[in-house]
Amino acid sequence: MITHTALAARTASLNERWRAGMASPIALGVVAVVLATFGVWALRQADAVRDDPSARNTALTDGAATSEVKGAVADMIGKIFSFNYTDPARTRDAAKASLTGDAVQRYETIFGRVRAEAPEAKSILSTRVTGSAVTSLRGDRAGVLVFADQRTTRTTDGTSTNAPAMLAVTAVRRDGRWKITSLDTFAGR
Repeated sequence: MITHTALAARTASLNERWRAGMASPIALGVVAVVLATFGVWALRQADAVRDDPSARNTALTDGAATSEVKGAVADMIGKIFSFNYTDPARTRDAAKASLTGDAVQRYETIFGRVRAEAPEAKSILSTRVTGSAVTSLRGDRAGVLVFADQRTTRTTDGTSTNAPAMLAVTAVRRDGRWKITSLDTFAGR
């Protein structure tokens, strides 16, 4: 025979199990809603970060790629803006290998006068890049700001002049090699 106290204890135990059983799905449901809400919020935050222009500019995050384009552009600028009147083919070949698109015509505008006057003046122009900064790097396209020192020496009398130069360059990687597609000088500004 079951006593009243035992029956009450058994009923209370069943009620607790029933409440625990009911509370567990409710608690799990609440946790699921909270996690889903957090997931949606986190996804929106991640999309906002990916849409930020600085996130697409790998010059800020990929040191190796940034270094590669800086080195390639510095090398090209040093070669195409140096000229020896006794070996004009070296500069011509460097320009042909380094320039494409709008940069070809712009280079002719900038450098054509040097090529025309250097043989008569027996001048040697050497350009050395002193610094550069990759302002943007998106895939195979880069924007680079280049600072250089240029030294012109007249071999007839040995006089030399030095001048700083600053260029904005756009480069693209084609077939694993960087080429300059546009350039702009900031001389006299």
